[in-house]
Amino acid sequence: MARIMAIDYGLKRTGLAVTDPLQIIATGLKTVESPKLIPFLKDYFKTESVELILIGEPKNWDDSDTHATPLVKAIMEKLRKEFPNIPLQPVDERYTSKMASRAMIDMGLKKKQRQNKALVDEIAATILLQEYLSRINQ
Repeated sequence: MARIMAIDYGLKRTGLAVTDPLQIIATGLKTVESPKLIPFLKDYFKTESVELILIGEPKNWDDSDTHATPLVKAIMEKLRKEFPNIPLQPVDERYTSKMASRAMIDMGLKKKQRQNKALVDEIAATILLQEYLSRINQ
């Protein structure tokens, strides 16, 4: 089996998470600067097989678009163009950043560590992926 990847895309940084090859466990992979996302993925896909990319779709609580929704739609188009053989699926990312911050508190991270936005993005991508795995394995 190939891995599943989750992307928490932002204007400055993008959090990435992947499953193990058996698609059981979601693990934070890395946070990359958003302009470097496509080159990073090209390198990653040379060594790892990924069968699905999930990308967090920002929505307000009433399902309307957020200020970040157009950014995500634009990167989705780039991803589809660059990696046409890997399906791309948007998933609701509401509250993942808040959940990531809460998880960091629960892990006992100090305030200084919790202010690391790159870590928040990576954990948010991991939460996105773990929630997806939970849904498909019910």
